[in-house]
Amino acid sequence: MKRTQKLTILPALAALAVMSGEVIHADEVIDWNQIMLKAIFVADISPPAASRVAAIVHASVFDAVNGIERRYTAVHVQPGAPSGASVRAAAVQAAYASLVELFPDQKSVFDSDRAASLAGISSGSAAEHSRSIARGLQWGQTVADAILLWRGTDGFTSVFPPFTGGTAVGQWRPTPPGFAPGGAVPFAHMTPWIMKSPSQFRPGGPPALDGDQYAADFNETRLWGSSSSVLRTPDETIACHFWHSSTWTYFWNHIAVSIASERHTTLSENARLLALLNISLADAAIACFDAKYNYVFWRPITAIPLGDTDGNPATTADPSWTPLFDTPEFGTPNHPEYPSAHSTVSGAAAETLTAYFGDETSFTTDTDYPPMAGVTRSFTSFSGSLEEIKNARVFAGIHFRSACDDGRDTGIAVADYVMAHSLRPLHGHHDGNRGHQDGDHGNKNGDHGHYNGDHGH
Repeated sequence: MKRTQKLTILPALAALAVMSGEVIHADEVIDWNQIMLKAIFVADISPPAASRVAAIVHASVFDAVNGIERRYTAVHVQPGAPSGASVRAAAVQAAYASLVELFPDQKSVFDSDRAASLAGISSGSAAEHSRSIARGLQWGQTVADAILLWRGTDGFTSVFPPFTGGTAVGQWRPTPPGFAPGGAVPFAHMTPWIMKSPSQFRPGGPPALDGDQYAADFNETRLWGSSSSVLRTPDETIACHFWHSSTWTYFWNHIAVSIASERHTTLSENARLLALLNISLADAAIACFDAKYNYVFWRPITAIPLGDTDGNPATTADPSWTPLFDTPEFGTPNHPEYPSAHSTVSGAAAETLTAYFGDETSFTTDTDYPPMAGVTRSFTSFSGSLEEIKNARVFAGIHFRSACDDGRDTGIAVADYVMAHSLRPLHGHHDGNRGHQDGDHGNKNGDHGHYNGDHGH
C-alpha cells in the first residue's frame, strides 16, 4: 500500500540525506524508533500501513524489554527471558528482527544499524557481558517472532474487490484527479490490537444532508477549502500542506521522541510510551476505516458541485469548485470522507502524550518530506496541535468539520481504552506516565470522562 499523496520518492540515499528530521540519540529504543521511521520513509507506504508497522515494531520492543524487567502486563508475549539477559540487546534484536521481516529489501541497512547498536552495548563504561548480550538477543528474537506470527493473521493482507462506492446522493465515489477505488479497505476489517472490535468506538455518523450542521459544514469547506479561497491565510495554507506531507506515524513518533529526550526518560519508559502511542495509532486507524466504510460519505470535491441535489436549501451547487488539494501529489485521499483519518489518529496520539506529559507541553515538529525541508510548526499544547490539524483538513478542502471533530473524539476514546486495558503496571510498580499514576489522569478507567470508552456516540 503506497502513499498516493506524495511526490515520487528520491533514491534512498539521497532521500535520507535531505530528510529534515533531526536524528535523536538517547538509548536503543529511541535509536531504533528513528531507524524505523527512516525505513517507512524509504518504503513509501501508506499512512495506515505505517501505523501497523510501528505498532508491530514497538509492541515487540516493549514485550522484549518488559519480559526481562517484568513491570507491566504484556502486549502479547508473556515474560520469559533467560536469566541475566541484556535489556538493551533485547530491544535492539526485537526491533531489528521486526524490521527485517517487514522490509526485507532494507536488510543490509538494518544489519549495519544492528552492528552499530551492539558495538555501543559491548564497549565503553557501560559495557555489558557478552553472555548477557547473547541472551538478550535470543529473547528479542523470540518476542519479535511471536508478535509477527500473531499479527500475520490480522487481516492486513486480505484481498477485497475494488471499492467504488455509489452514485446516490451523499455516497462516496472515486474522486479526481486519479479516480482511484477506495484505499485501505482491509483496515476496516482488521483484528484490533486492544479494542474488542473495529466498530467498538464507531462514531454516530455524518450529519443529515438536510440539516443545519451539514449546511454549516458544507459552506465552511466551500469557502475556506477552495483552491481560490480569500479567507484562508498564507500560514493556514502552509499548515494544510505540512500536515499532509508525511505519515501520521512520523509526526507523532517524532514529537514523542523529542519530548522524551528533553525529559530524560529512561529506556523502559520510552519502550512503554512508544508502544502505547503506536498501538493507539494502529487501533485508531482501524476504528476510523471501519467507520469510513460503514458510512461511505461523499467528499467535498463531490458534494459541493452537486450541492443542488442534497435537499438542503442552505447549500448551493458550485460546479467549478475545486479544493486546495487538487493535484496528484496533494489531492483528495481515495477513501470515504467520514471520519477524518488524520484527526482520528492524531486524537489518539495527543491523548496518549497528554497522559504522559500533560496537555500544556510545548513542542516543535518538522516533516520528512524533502520539498518542505526546514518547515516547522510549533505549539504550546497537544490540544492546540489537534485544532490546527482539524483546520488543515477542512481548509485543504478534503474534509467537513464534523468528520474532523468526530474523528478526534473517536481517537481520544480509543487511546483511553488502550491505556486503560493494556501495558498496565503490575503490583508494586508505578506507571511511567509523567504525573499520572496508573495512567488514569483523573478519569475512571482512563476513559477521558466517559465510562468504558463510550464517548457519547
